[in-house]
Amino acid sequence: MHLAADNVTDIRYGNLAMTANIDLSAPCEHAANIKIHHVKRPAAGCEDCLKIGGQWVHLRECLTCGHVGCCDSSPHRHATKHFHTTQHPIVVSVEVGENWTWCYVDDRFLSE
Repeated sequence: MHLAADNVTDIRYGNLAMTANIDLSAPCEHAANIKIHHVKRPAAGCEDCLKIGGQWVHLRECLTCGHVGCCDSSPHRHATKHFHTTQHPIVVSVEVGENWTWCYVDDRFLSE
């Protein structure tokens, strides 16, 4: 299920942000439990890094609760830590130009 993105103005940044549907063209058994079906790219930042003054490389959004965390290339790896703490299995990239989803439990991409 891959649908086109809608352009919206993001007043916080004064530039163009995109609200996009989630691509689950190769779903796993955990995909039926996601609650988030649209994400805004780019995301504002890693929620946990913003609290501690940390830095991030790329951002991932949890499709169960909407938590935005930093990727495993970032110093604190908050997205993966969020999975280990909550067991929420699926994240999506919230980087402009990226439209993939990942299942931590199955260790695979869910979009083609």
